[in-house]
Amino acid sequence: MTVAASRLCVRALRKRFGPTVALAGVNLDVKRGEVHALVGENGAGKSTLLKALAGVHLADSGSMEIDGMMHLPADPSEAGEAGLAIIHQELALAPHLTIAENLFLGREPRRGWFVDRTALREQSLQALARVGREHLDPDRLVATLPPADKQLVEIARALTQEVRVLVLDEPTSSLTQADVGPLLKRLRELASTGVAVVYVSHVFEELFAVADRYTVLRDGETVATGAMQDIDHDGLVAAMVGRNVEQLYHRTPCEPGEVALELQNLTGRELPVAASLTLRRGEVLGIAGLVGAGRTELLRCIFGLDDVVSGKVSVLGYDGWCSPRDRWQQGVGLLSEDRKHEGLSLTQSLADNLWLPCLSRRANRGLLSGSGLEQDAGAWLERVGVKFRDAGQAIQELSGGNQQKVALARLLAADSDVLLLDEPTRGVDVGAKAEIYKVIDELAHQQKKAVLVVSSYLPELLGLADRIAVVAGGDVQPARSVAELDEHTLLCQMTVARLAEGVA
Repeated sequence: MTVAASRLCVRALRKRFGPTVALAGVNLDVKRGEVHALVGENGAGKSTLLKALAGVHLADSGSMEIDGMMHLPADPSEAGEAGLAIIHQELALAPHLTIAENLFLGREPRRGWFVDRTALREQSLQALARVGREHLDPDRLVATLPPADKQLVEIARALTQEVRVLVLDEPTSSLTQADVGPLLKRLRELASTGVAVVYVSHVFEELFAVADRYTVLRDGETVATGAMQDIDHDGLVAAMVGRNVEQLYHRTPCEPGEVALELQNLTGRELPVAASLTLRRGEVLGIAGLVGAGRTELLRCIFGLDDVVSGKVSVLGYDGWCSPRDRWQQGVGLLSEDRKHEGLSLTQSLADNLWLPCLSRRANRGLLSGSGLEQDAGAWLERVGVKFRDAGQAIQELSGGNQQKVALARLLAADSDVLLLDEPTRGVDVGAKAEIYKVIDELAHQQKKAVLVVSSYLPELLGLADRIAVVAGGDVQPARSVAELDEHTLLCQMTVARLAEGVA
């Protein structure tokens, strides 16, 4: 059997930022024609490594090679010339330009002084065909594309140059589950042409589905590498966190108390449709369902972000629709699935984000003490395990996992009795997930809060919730105890309901 030659080789790479050691000896070997999973907790060194590969950071020591040639780019353009392209989680497309203009921005084919529109269109169609999107009109504005097509246009743009190493950083974070499979298939096809694909993701199912080999970073070092077929989920988790993970989920036995939330035939402007459920203090109720089923809309109607057309909402003794401000005052807190645009104010400090819903309670004769807010915020942030310098630090400086924990700490600081959590661990590494699970368990089963959790990850719901209800077509099916459920049963409920919806 012939062993593929190394396409990207990183040896003993080190990088410090003052007293902080970001890379403490990273080794990475990616073969031609393979998909290589790069994994590690937030803060493990993945981002610093990618920035070194892209020429954003200059390593202090160590070496990088592409096809045996030294790789020492001074900036991202030099990295591109060397054949390395990085597709970041936040796509770098110009939404007001067409697909063709984005694909060849700054490199448009020309006829004399003018752009050759015919050649631009032909070359764009060829580039789109490489990622299975030849049906797209190159003259279509990028702003009108769904997230999956935007992701593939970004990849197609990288492939318009001679790419030897393609790095994807959390490429499915904004995609629906239906879009993930086709993307992984395209990546396998690209690898078969000799491109070395480095795949960075917290979603283990994707790693096992697409990757040939893996490398694990922890505390700035390479701690494990090997073939994906030789490791399982628990082994990968153990390598990432540095310990055996015997129980990732926390669920303390507890008897549910009084009803905290009750819905009767709740109908929103579009979704949900005649949704009914009951949530008690001291329990976690999981909400499962396919994308578009109405899970998020259900939470938004309860919290007052979306209008209620008919039906009954009763929360902590308050009946009827209320505004989000009223809900906060009543003791209801929402953790949005869209952390960047709805969940946090990224330009403000940790303390500002923490106290936003309850500033009036913190005021003394209408005045706020900045130092007092920061001091008190620190205790709440430490309680949920946020890694931060001080509470006056800008929240955008934190990792995604720590930002998510700040959003959760806000609900604790507001003393919310009913917590509506929409995808609480999306984009969060496995270590941070375990910490969030522990906090949720403590809130529900020890402090007797009522917790409603929406999640696309079925093992998470099964490990965390006491009962699970499936949402389909905006309708909530009767909740069942997790003791009666497994992934297969839930998937059957979700998909059968979707089929029935389609027939109707």
